[in-house]
Parts: sequence; C-alpha cells; structure tokens
Amino acid sequence: MSQFDLFGAPPDEPAPGGRAGQIDGTEAPAPAKSPKSPTSPTQAAAAQRTSAARRAGVGAAEVSSAMRSLGAQLPGHIRLGTSSWSFPGWRGIVWDDDYSDTQLSRQGLSAYARHPVLRCVGIDRSFYKPMSIVEYQKYAQQVPDDFRFLVKAPSVVTDALVRGEKGEGLSANPCFLGARIATEQFVAPCLAGLGPKAGVLVFQVSPLPNELLRDVPGLVQRIEAFFAALPPLPSGQVAADGNPLPGPCYALEIRDGALLTPRLMRALGQLGVRYCIGLHARMPHVERQAAALAMLDEAGAGPLVVRWNLNSAHRYEQAKAKYAPFDRIVDPDPVTRDVLAALATHYALAGHPVYVIVNNKAEGSSPLSCGALAERIVELTRGG
Repeated sequence: MSQFDLFGAPPDEPAPGGRAGQIDGTEAPAPAKSPKSPTSPTQAAAAQRTSAARRAGVGAAEVSSAMRSLGAQLPGHIRLGTSSWSFPGWRGIVWDDDYSDTQLSRQGLSAYARHPVLRCVGIDRSFYKPMSIVEYQKYAQQVPDDFRFLVKAPSVVTDALVRGEKGEGLSANPCFLGARIATEQFVAPCLAGLGPKAGVLVFQVSPLPNELLRDVPGLVQRIEAFFAALPPLPSGQVAADGNPLPGPCYALEIRDGALLTPRLMRALGQLGVRYCIGLHARMPHVERQAAALAMLDEAGAGPLVVRWNLNSAHRYEQAKAKYAPFDRIVDPDPVTRDVLAALATHYALAGHPVYVIVNNKAEGSSPLSCGALAERIVELTRGG
C-alpha cells in the first residue's frame, strides 16, 4: 500500500461544476428579500410584533432547564457551534420570535451566544469576500469573552481555480496559496477585529483540478510553504480565574481524499497547523480522518477542529431542500455523533481545546445536533 492511500481514501471523482453562487456546494449569502405586506388583520398584528422585536434587537429563545444543565456540565475545553447563524427557522430553538435572515446576520449573535451549549460559531461569509476589521469587530462585540469564532479564509487564496458565475472553473487562480494576500486580506484583519475571540482560522481548500492532484507531493510542498510564510499567531490570554485561555490556531480543511497522506500530516504537524476533520460526501469517513489526525499528533497534539458539513447520503442541494427550514433533526446520524463525541472527550480530557462546527445539512438542524452531541459528550465524561 502506498503512502497516498494509507488512510484508505477512495479515488475521487472529478469535481462537478458548481451552481451559481456556489463552490463545492457551499452556498453564498443570499441577497436580502423585500418584506411582504400583511394580507389579513392577524398577519398585520404579527408584523407589528415582529417590527417591535426588530427595534429591540433579536431575543434569545427560552431554553429548558435540562438544556441549561447540559451546558453547565459540558467541559469548558469543548466549544460546539453552528456554521453561520442567520436562520429564521431556529425560532424557539435559538430565537424567541420571527426575524429576517438579514437581521439575524447583523444582530443575532448576542442571542445565539446566550444559548448554554453554543460556545462558538463559524463565519462563512468571509469565504466569499474578505471582511474588514470593523466587520469582525461588530461580531466580537456581540459575544462574551469566552466565546470563539471559527473563520473561513477567502476563496481567493484557497481555490486553485478562478470560477464563473455558475461555479465552473475558468482558469488557474494566480492567488492560490498566496501567503501575502492571505495575511493582508484575512489573517491581519481577522485577528485585529476579533482579538482574543478568534479561535480557528480555517483554510478550506476547494476541490482541486486533476492536474494538481497528479502531483500530490508537489502540492503538499506548496501547502507547507504557504503555512510557513503566514505570520505567527498570538498566545492565549489568562482568564480571570488564573487559568490560561487557548490562543488562535491555523487549520487546513481539504475536499480531496487523495491529499490525506502521511506526507501532509507530517508537514502540518511540524508547522503546528491543525488538520480540520471535514465531514463531507467528497471525503473519507470520520474514522479515517481521525486516523490521519492521530499521525499529525505524533509531532505534538493540539486543538481538535471539526466541521460536520453534510450528511454523507446527500449532495448539498438535496440536503438543503430536504431539511429547510432547519427546525428539526430529519436524518439522525448517531454513528457520526458517537465518533465525534468520543474524539471531543479524548482531546478535552487531555487538556486540548475542542471546536466542533455543525452545519444544518448534517442532520437537519445544527443547534439541535449540537445539543444531541453535547448530551453524548456529557455521558462519556461520566463514563457512560
């Protein structure tokens, strides 16, 4: 068995052409919709209540005493969260009322952060367009000091192709793995805006063209040189109780199983870059990725970073259509949940930070998935 299939990665199919506004099935933020005029007295009254709520900001949903207890029992090293947060369908789960996705995007983080289990969140919009320091600051101001962000680097440095409006590859991207652009347009503003609330800076490499995958060793060398050229990250601060808080880390997420090699793991380990376990139909299952991470940890363990992106039985658009409005778990995946809970418990007990970001397309409703995952983690920490 060669080193390039040591982790059992199946051969990848050629990357399909994306749809408009998409790269690798990742949806760009939708444009704001104009509100519809109420057509009945009942609708008019509801619209008035919603309007009043908007003026007062976004309110948090009332959570059960069991959920509050669960949050209190969840180990402090473990931060669970969702991939973005602007989903009106979370009414009664995260939000107390109906709000537009635009308002939730701008004002919803304070309510989100009051949920006892949700201790981090993924910023996805940065993948489509670099964000400014001020934009990051506005997010940081809405959350408590112990909250953390997992932020995706712009696709301008993580996609090997320049893409058209439908996501199709047009030409080679000259900025791919460009450390200077990554530093100026992502690392520097992210750290300046989020400050100590920056948790993980994720470089999600989009599906690669076949000509690059034909030379995996050369590609790994490019990735290694890229991370080596990024600026060092600040150390963590000290909490009020005197305990150290973790500083931010770099992480790499891939979409091609052919890259999941010992060569890549050794390179990341030597640089102190974490491998982000990305659960996606294009990637080997979680156990194989965990085996690769164990090899990386031979150079020194660090934070566990997971993005549970997609139910393996569906493509992105299928999952979106089936699961919207994301207000319930449609396809429970207890097997994946158990593996992630075991990984999270293992790293937390060893004193390492844990970041698990869940997408709505994993089981149907990411905050509910986080609650179920937290319950299993608490069971394991009790020896269950």
